[in-house]
Amino acid sequence: MDIAKEVIKGSRLALSRAITAVENEYDNAVSIMQELYPHTGRALVIGITGPPGAGKSTLTDKLAKACRRQGKTVGIIAVDPTSPFSGGAILGDRIRMNELTLDQGVFIRSMGTRGSLGGLSRKTADAVKIMDASGKDVIFIETVGVGQSEVDIVSAADTTLVVLVPGLGDDIQAIKAGILEIGDVFAINKADREGADRLNIEINMMLDLDSDKKPDWRPPIKQTVASQDKGIEELLATIYEHFEHLKSTGKLTERRRERTKNELLSMLKADIGRYVLHKITENGQFDQLIGEVESRKNDPYTIVANLLKDMLK
Repeated sequence: MDIAKEVIKGSRLALSRAITAVENEYDNAVSIMQELYPHTGRALVIGITGPPGAGKSTLTDKLAKACRRQGKTVGIIAVDPTSPFSGGAILGDRIRMNELTLDQGVFIRSMGTRGSLGGLSRKTADAVKIMDASGKDVIFIETVGVGQSEVDIVSAADTTLVVLVPGLGDDIQAIKAGILEIGDVFAINKADREGADRLNIEINMMLDLDSDKKPDWRPPIKQTVASQDKGIEELLATIYEHFEHLKSTGKLTERRRERTKNELLSMLKADIGRYVLHKITENGQFDQLIGEVESRKNDPYTIVANLLKDMLK
């Protein structure tokens, strides 16, 4: 099978194999991405983040179904905690979206964080590109839900939806944790619970304090009860409205340019790191350097500076 060509044709099997190749860094992973890249950049990428227990999976499920009712094809990347035994995703999110697995217009992929602390798997960006190249109209990225380090999503998505829920006792903590600054749209899920209106007021107050940073777009706050399919259509319409705003103001181009820049820098750092590590470990130099640091004969700052100087000659 020519995986890249089959992905472009929309093959679900090829799509799955391509993501597996990239995630596990198989020998053909780079060639697959090289062939697919010209076919990317067309999908709307929606990031969904928020604290654990906010109902992100249920909300993603309902939003995906709403997209399908509009005739759009959907990709979902559900970033789950990594299993300490297999290193793979625990797959809790996919279980919650079980009905969608029967829909041929929806492709769901669970990815383990594999030690990444920003709420996303390191290979999430590549998985997004593969789904985009396969023709998916809308791609949802649901983060793992680790709370205070959930900010990586802003560099991977066009529109970031922050999901909060009343009654957990950590409303303000979630708002203060950097999540407020990355939200393009807010959803108060489980809004039938007591405290939903109070949470709405608190978010508005925080947005007023931060209003000078986003003068041209004030993040709307929508109330939903995802388990009962309430407020879903309105929330999706607001997400589309934000996407149109980005396009009309030229900020979509800016965001995607910044994303490309970050991806290039990240790839360079990873490849340079692997190259340097290979060079200094193959001749046993690394162990010697560790010994020098441990015995205080040298310091790590000088060693790193000297290594870079030698490597970049």
